[in-house]
Amino acid sequence: MDMLSNLALGFSVALSPSTLLLAIFGCFIGTIIGALPGLGPSNGVAILIPLAFTLGLDATSALVLMTAVYYGAMYGGRISSILLNIPGDEPALMTTLDGYPMAKAGRAGDALVLSGVASFVGAFLATIGLMLLAPSLARVAFLFGPAEYFALYLLAFCTLGGMASNNQAKSALAACIGLAIAMIGVDNSSGLPRLTGGSLHLFDGIDFLVAIVGLFAITEVFFFIESHGKSSSVGVKLGKVTVPWKDVFDTRWTMLRSSVLGFVAGVLPGAGASLGSFMAYMSEKSIAGEKGGFGTGVPKGVAAPEAGNNAAAGGALVPMLTLGVPGSGTTAVLLALLMTLNITPGPTLFTDRPEVVWGLIASLLIANFVLLLMNVPMVKIFVKVLQVPPAILLPGVTMVSFVGIYSLSGSHVDLLLMIAFGGLGYVLRKLDVPTVPVILGILLGGHMENALRRAMVISDGEWTYLFSSPIAIGLWVAAIVGFVAPMFLRKLLTKPQAVTD
Repeated sequence: MDMLSNLALGFSVALSPSTLLLAIFGCFIGTIIGALPGLGPSNGVAILIPLAFTLGLDATSALVLMTAVYYGAMYGGRISSILLNIPGDEPALMTTLDGYPMAKAGRAGDALVLSGVASFVGAFLATIGLMLLAPSLARVAFLFGPAEYFALYLLAFCTLGGMASNNQAKSALAACIGLAIAMIGVDNSSGLPRLTGGSLHLFDGIDFLVAIVGLFAITEVFFFIESHGKSSSVGVKLGKVTVPWKDVFDTRWTMLRSSVLGFVAGVLPGAGASLGSFMAYMSEKSIAGEKGGFGTGVPKGVAAPEAGNNAAAGGALVPMLTLGVPGSGTTAVLLALLMTLNITPGPTLFTDRPEVVWGLIASLLIANFVLLLMNVPMVKIFVKVLQVPPAILLPGVTMVSFVGIYSLSGSHVDLLLMIAFGGLGYVLRKLDVPTVPVILGILLGGHMENALRRAMVISDGEWTYLFSSPIAIGLWVAAIVGFVAPMFLRKLLTKPQAVTD
């Protein structure tokens, strides 16, 4: 009964005209962002966060808008994957393996509609899983003390972004850069300034939204400038769009199995949609065997990764809301939004701010149906977005970023810092150093330091206290495995890419 009453509260929030319009707007913009190659959900949410503050949205409305953009971008990533053979984001990589061959065979419309249905199934089931699992996990989170939280943060650093770079050393370097940035400002314990260079503007530390918008949005602007807005992608033409009912029926069990695998991958901190997509595709490929024809343009090869990565997107919200630890790069950006709005994710969020959590869950349920209805009849409109000249897109991204960040503090120093972070993000991407661990370091560095200090105070400086409970030991083991495993898994992940060559 508690869940039904909470869900009723959520729908009372989600069905208000303003919240409903924000969800629809977020779905539409998110799909467009996902369709643009290279942007992806992380960049899309980071670019639009300043818009939420410019519009003066409250906590619930801002979170609904950004999660709708998140879900929409996960849907939209399939468009360029199928039509251009260019993943809109990393999780959409697996969709290119069968989506593009289907399009080349004259079934582009079928592939797009089937992927849209699979995305709906994965995202809808993940939202149901979020509704059922998150409150239970929130109760478990009360068992966490300073030692457990320190190990949990370490797990996030060891796993998140591990697949985003060619080697783990670069991921570790990025995490160290983020932690160093988090240390800037006045130390809460001693009251002494750290790493400020004597600048009064840095005494309050670096606002993580300034860093996020700089590292994602402004960096993307720099890359647009470098390429002069040129795109060499040549896709396939989109013919008549109809619903392939036979393909949808034939792939029903594929969608269900892939949704479960994707959701599990999303719940694991750091695994994210990329692993969910890969696991779903490889699982269905192994079930089908050699006669399945995976990699040649079969419907199951499109349905599996799309259901998997969208289910992982919903699953990643579970650890973010219940433990305050992002399950993916995009939820790290959403975590920054929550903290800016003075909302502390964790086990008490469900009791202290139920309207935020359940309003979000109800909005996601509505957004899934909106995205399904939007993505089938409006596919041709979204395809047109791939032809938007960068000369129009570039000034829009820059304007939203600058206006939004300036509206936060009214300080020109934040604008200069944002540009500086854009330059840092440009250099890091050139060196193939992932930026997600940098963001994670800035977001969680202070919390990680506080957890370590509390643990040391409680234990009177005894470091073995960090391994004093089964939960802490399990998290330490998972952190070590999560850091080492990508070194071996990356070889498996790169094998399917050879099919597209």
